[in-house]
Amino acid sequence: MKRREIQSVYTPSATYRLQFNASFTFEHATGLVEYLDELGISDIYAAPFLMARPGSVHGYDVTDHAKFNPEIGDEHSFVRLAQALQQRRMGLIADVVPNHMCITHSSNLWWWDVLENGPSSPFAHFFDIDWRPPKEELVNKVLLPVLGDQFGRVLENQEIRIEFNEGQFRVSVYGAPLPLAPGSWTMILDAAAAKLREKLGASHEHVGELESIITALGHLPGPTETDEAKIRERQRERDIVRRRLSGLLEANPEAGQAIQASLADINGRRAEPHSFDRLERLLESQAYRLSFWRVAMDEINYRRFFDINDLAAIRVEDPEVFSRVHALLFDLVRRGYVRGLRVDHPDGLFEPEKYFRFLQDACKAWGTASNGHAQPNGVNRMFYVVAEKILTRHEPLRTEWAVEGTTGYGFLNLANGLFVDHTKEKAFLQLYRRFTGWSLAFDDLACDSKRLVLQVAMSSELNVLARKLDRISEQHRWSRDFTLESLRDALREVLAAFPVYRTYVRGDQTEVDPRDRRQVAVAIRDAKRRNPAISESVFDFIQSVLLLERPSAVDDRQQAERQLFVMRFQQLSAPVMAKGLEDTAFYRYYPLASLNEVGGDPSRFGVSVNEFHRRNLIRRELWPNSMSASSTHDTKRGEDVRARLNALSEMPGDWYRAIRRWRGLNRAAKTVAGDRPAPDANEEYLLYQTLVGTWPLLPMHPDEHEAYVRRIDGYMQKALHEAKLHTSWINPNAGYEQAVTKFVERVLDPAPENAFLQDLRQFQAPIARAGIWNSLAQVLVKIASPGVPDFYQGNELWAFDLVDPDNRRGVNYEVRGQMLGSLLAQAARDRSALMDRLRENPCDGAIKMFITSEALRFRRDHPELFSQASYTGLAADGSRARHVVAFARAMENQMVVALTGRFFLKLCNSHGKPIGDVWGNTTVALPKKTGHETFQNIFTGQTITARRSDGRLFLPLNEVFSQCPVALLFAGSRG
Repeated sequence: MKRREIQSVYTPSATYRLQFNASFTFEHATGLVEYLDELGISDIYAAPFLMARPGSVHGYDVTDHAKFNPEIGDEHSFVRLAQALQQRRMGLIADVVPNHMCITHSSNLWWWDVLENGPSSPFAHFFDIDWRPPKEELVNKVLLPVLGDQFGRVLENQEIRIEFNEGQFRVSVYGAPLPLAPGSWTMILDAAAAKLREKLGASHEHVGELESIITALGHLPGPTETDEAKIRERQRERDIVRRRLSGLLEANPEAGQAIQASLADINGRRAEPHSFDRLERLLESQAYRLSFWRVAMDEINYRRFFDINDLAAIRVEDPEVFSRVHALLFDLVRRGYVRGLRVDHPDGLFEPEKYFRFLQDACKAWGTASNGHAQPNGVNRMFYVVAEKILTRHEPLRTEWAVEGTTGYGFLNLANGLFVDHTKEKAFLQLYRRFTGWSLAFDDLACDSKRLVLQVAMSSELNVLARKLDRISEQHRWSRDFTLESLRDALREVLAAFPVYRTYVRGDQTEVDPRDRRQVAVAIRDAKRRNPAISESVFDFIQSVLLLERPSAVDDRQQAERQLFVMRFQQLSAPVMAKGLEDTAFYRYYPLASLNEVGGDPSRFGVSVNEFHRRNLIRRELWPNSMSASSTHDTKRGEDVRARLNALSEMPGDWYRAIRRWRGLNRAAKTVAGDRPAPDANEEYLLYQTLVGTWPLLPMHPDEHEAYVRRIDGYMQKALHEAKLHTSWINPNAGYEQAVTKFVERVLDPAPENAFLQDLRQFQAPIARAGIWNSLAQVLVKIASPGVPDFYQGNELWAFDLVDPDNRRGVNYEVRGQMLGSLLAQAARDRSALMDRLRENPCDGAIKMFITSEALRFRRDHPELFSQASYTGLAADGSRARHVVAFARAMENQMVVALTGRFFLKLCNSHGKPIGDVWGNTTVALPKKTGHETFQNIFTGQTITARRSDGRLFLPLNEVFSQCPVALLFAGSRG
């Protein structure tokens, strides 16, 4: 294993994610710089801040890559933030959104121009649009599935209208504007000219002017014109016409009255169906076709981001598009205001490897990039770039990518697994099956879920791909007899069986990489096994295409078509995996819900200490600058919720008895929806886990309790819709949803006679205590392990958040700032006494902030010790050895040792607190060649002296954990 050189690339010490929107602006962030610096953060990790759809809460619905989002701030306020960071030697990591743009707002000028001018728009090639789909009515049009009902009903209900404003005509759909192609304005102006002639006479100069405008519009180049000179002519003449029309209306109010009369006529009259015929003809002449939103499932002809109609994919592989999309961010890099980039969803890109190479090339001349150099494998990495890449199971990150690593989901699941008791897996699966009746293997569920996504939400994308494959099959006599239907069915099964998000075949490859060949082979093998009724020859044909095999009769053009099919297949398999696994299967199967995390595997019950150390060693060698996350804006549950739920893995028997008891107590709270009681047993099980994981540490006031009920109901409603069993986003079942809401409200009724709520509080109290220690252990492991620790906003205190939008609630930084200041002052006076107070009263979260800030500040003061030092997993011995995780980082004459307990429920149940004598004779052996015997505990200030036995040094855990079961020990000069 060859270590990657990393010294030349700027690397953050620790990042802090901020969600920018109208409620949290650049100005707010500037006010936090001092606090984050004192916390130990080196870089703000910013959510997208470019122009987005008005009201966006997350920024991923970008409408203009060249502008700042005015709801967040302007260039001046951004510069003030960047300069405030620079003054404290801090920086900013920017979130890049290269895959897609929001197309539902007119601030997206590129899309607006495409809708106005069709294939002849200079921006038509910016988007992946099929201008020649099978449906003849969609040729040279974009399907816009924006209507809430069938087109005819919406039209005759007068919810589609033509309006005139500022010298141009527009279509108004539910009050939202869409462009109207200037060449089609004649259908309105012809009638207006006739009315004006009647009033003023044919020889009137203003009548002549209006007729001249109509003639000019009639001579505009059509929507399929691609000659650049003709396109420029159309743009020029269109603007002239607008000015002339505005001038005419200003000079002659009667012309405006004639236009309004024509509009009133074309917009139709209620209860007179034929009065809408002209409007329908006008709409049919546009470069888009308005349709019911459900039509998107089968006929949409632009590539979307996942299955979201509002987000259209962009072709960033095109050099012009790449340049336009990144221009503002590159300018901020050039000016030194941005010193790292986070790339959103690289699996949606046409060629991720090439994209990252382009990204590095564009940054190489500026700022921190100037020291970059080629790596041993030939990959140029000159700027800090991380990819939001989701890796499955044992899938490695591609070392040829010019990135420092991922955004940290792999580490999240690795660290989380440490605190799951894998010895209880069998018992946990048994109780889950008994309570819910579940019998399906998770792999089968995942395959079924992906198949469902392809049949419903993404059937249009599947159809497009199947038609491409059908054309390819006609190119050779061995495959010409495969029908479109058989190819579509087989293709769906291969995508459903695909074991990873995607392969990475490049456009210039003639042979498929062995790693990708293995993934294709696994998918084909499983698809055959699951579908014995489908001829194996169809699957063999698909495999041959995916592996770029070239039959003898296939020419270069045809082989290029096969290669393009593979590239498009890769862009589809990733969203199918994401929607099928993360947004469907994870909401159907959850024996232990803390395992249902992005990049995780619910069927993998826990991670051994040895596996954790092995993976950390690989990480240190290959990806030492990769992010280490524990909570993000996309996690299904916050880190503190998972930490608490992990404690359940220690007590399957008690858990099973509790949920059976609760089912009896709450049976009367259920409502029959249709022919079944709601919620079902599986959903009820999820609710109980959710309550155990999120129940607040401190008593709630009535208004807080009501807010909590609404949060839980909101989560359950999202879970129901994502599971797609009793309701869904596409086909909502209001009756079932209301029944679940009633159940949540009834079981959480704070009335004294609610026996369930009393039982819940009593049951979850020890789990909550164990969860506190799990959370602190997780923080330490994240900060001390190889990688860059990342913190999601607000999580320096307890944050029992669920999936978005719950985890996007506002953060009270005033409380946090005051608390941190107090902690630093107290630590300066008496660190040991402070730790005792924090341990005895952990519910306010101050102990988490203290552990976080002390470890981060120490890490920042010793950057090489964490970025370049060795990593050694340490073995524990004694009665509590199984409860210990420990490792050392050493460099020259310095060493830091991270030690923490785990499986705290048993420890706390028998000893109250997991400190001191509870650890008995348990010791941790230091590395054999250690020259250090005396260590200082960074958190408590305590001096720990290692004991020597048989030539080895051992740390006694009853001393190391005398005040807290989480320790960071340092030996050497603190320089």
